[in-house]
Amino acid sequence: MVVVLATLVVPTVTAQKINDAVFKAKLEKSNADIANPKKAGKAATWLNRGKICADAITEPTKNLFSGLEVSMLPMSIGVTPTEVKDNIHSFDWIDVYTKDGKVIAWSVKKEVLPGAYEIAKEAFEKAYELDPASAPKIKTALEALINHYSELGSVSLDITAYKTAIDVYMKAVQLQQNPAIGKEDSRYYFFAGQLAAFLGAQEPQYFVDGEKYLTKANELGYKDEQGNLYYFLFHCYYGQRAANKENLLKAKNALLEGIEKYPRNERIMEGLIQLYTSEEGIGNPADLVERIDKMLAEKPDNADLWFARGQVFFKLKNFDECINSFLKINDLKPNDYDTNFYLGYFYMAKGDEVNRAFNARLDSINSQEEYQAGLKEVNAAYMKSLPWLEKAMELKPDSVDCAEYLKVLCFRLRNEDGIMDKYNKYNAIFKKLKGIQ
Repeated sequence: MVVVLATLVVPTVTAQKINDAVFKAKLEKSNADIANPKKAGKAATWLNRGKICADAITEPTKNLFSGLEVSMLPMSIGVTPTEVKDNIHSFDWIDVYTKDGKVIAWSVKKEVLPGAYEIAKEAFEKAYELDPASAPKIKTALEALINHYSELGSVSLDITAYKTAIDVYMKAVQLQQNPAIGKEDSRYYFFAGQLAAFLGAQEPQYFVDGEKYLTKANELGYKDEQGNLYYFLFHCYYGQRAANKENLLKAKNALLEGIEKYPRNERIMEGLIQLYTSEEGIGNPADLVERIDKMLAEKPDNADLWFARGQVFFKLKNFDECINSFLKINDLKPNDYDTNFYLGYFYMAKGDEVNRAFNARLDSINSQEEYQAGLKEVNAAYMKSLPWLEKAMELKPDSVDCAEYLKVLCFRLRNEDGIMDKYNKYNAIFKKLKGIQ
C-alpha cells in the first residue's frame, strides 16, 4: 500500500523529444498537395504548409521563457540536457543559458526543417494571394512566428549573439510585410541597425546594413526617447567614409538633424565635436555654437538648447561660457537636480584649470605671500562649486555621485572655515549610501 501511494505522488516526466521525421513527412505531403493543381489553388493548402514550417521553427523553444527556473528545464524541454557546462545546458536542438538558477537566453543549434523560414514566408504570401479573405487566419499564424523571432532577438542580446539578433529581427519585419499584416514594426529596424553599427567596427559590411536599417526605422517614424538613432546612423555613415567621401557629409547631417531634435543628447554632441575636430574641412566647433545660438534666438527659454550650448563649450574647455549656459538653465529651472549638479561639476572643472595654472608657475614663486595668494585663488575657484552641489544634494538626497563629489571637494577645502564639518557630514552620507561601515 505504501509503495502504491509513493508511486502516485512522484511527478512523472514524459520524454517528448522532437521528432523531425514527423515534420518532414508533413512537409512531403504538403509538397504533394501543392503539386496537385486542384489543391494548389486553395488558400487552405498554403496556409497549412506555412503552419507546418512555423511549428517546426518554434518547436524546440516553445516551452522556454526568460526567468524559467533551471529545475524546470527537463520538464519544459522533455528531456534532460546532454551536457551542462559554464551555465550552458546543451540539448539536441538548442543550448539554454542560465544565471542564478534561472534561464536567461537560448540559441538554436540546428533547424528541425532546413529552410523552413523561406518556405513558410512564401506559403503565407501565396495563401493571401489566393484568398485575401483568409487574412485573419494568416495573421494569427504570422504573429505567432513573429513573436518567436522577436523573443529570440531579445534573448540573443543577453549572450551578445548580435548577428543572430539582427537576423531574427529582419525575419520578423519581412513576415510583417505580408499583406495580412501590412505594417512593419520600426523597432525591429532600429534594434538591428544599432547592433549593425556596433558590429561594423569589426566587419565594415555591417555599416552598410546598419545605414539601411536605421534609415528605414526613421522613415517608419521610429522615435526613441533620447534620439540615439541619429548617433548610430552617424557611425554607420562615418564607417563608410573611406568608400565614399559623401558619407562624411551624411554623417555630419545625421548628427545635426539629431541635435536639433534632441539637444540634450550627449552622445550626439560628442559625435559632432569628434567630427569637427578630427576631420579637416568638415566644420568648426564654433559653427555648432552659432547654430545653437540661432535656435536660441527663436527659443530663448528652451533649456535643452542651453544644455547643448553648455556641452559644446565644456568639450572646448571654455568653462566660463559653459557655466554661463547652465546658469541660464538654472534661471529657467532653479530646482532641477541635473542643472545644480552640473554647475557644481563645471565649477570644479574650472577650479582644476585654475589649480593647473597655479602649479605651472610654482617654480617662479619667490615668497610665501605669493604662494598663499595663489592657493587662495585656487580654493576660491573650487569654493564656487560647493553651493551648487549642496543644492543638488538637497534635491536628491540619495545621489551617490553628488555625495562623493561633495566629500572630495570638502576634503580639498578642509582648511577653510567650517568646511571640515561639511566633509564629515558628506563623508558620512556617502558611506551610508554606499553601505560602507
